[in-house]
Amino acid sequence: MFDAQNGLCAICSQPETVRNGTGQIKMLSLDHCHATNTVRSLLCDNCNKGLGVFHDDVNVLRRAIEYLESHGQLLQTL
Repeated sequence: MFDAQNGLCAICSQPETVRNGTGQIKMLSLDHCHATNTVRSLLCDNCNKGLGVFHDDVNVLRRAIEYLESHGQLLQTL
């Protein structure tokens, strides 16, 4: 899975940058669905925590996107 994702997060397409307690860069997190326990992809620490904060709720995530768009804060990265 790591090789298939080129070592990058499945959401932000960036490598992991967060360091653990010993100062080493953490490994990408193995993300899974909490309802079915099905493995989804590898995520960086920030994206993995972000999904957790939003409780994997696509409706809340959509509202967050709408909020950012309405305030002109969504960066176009594509």
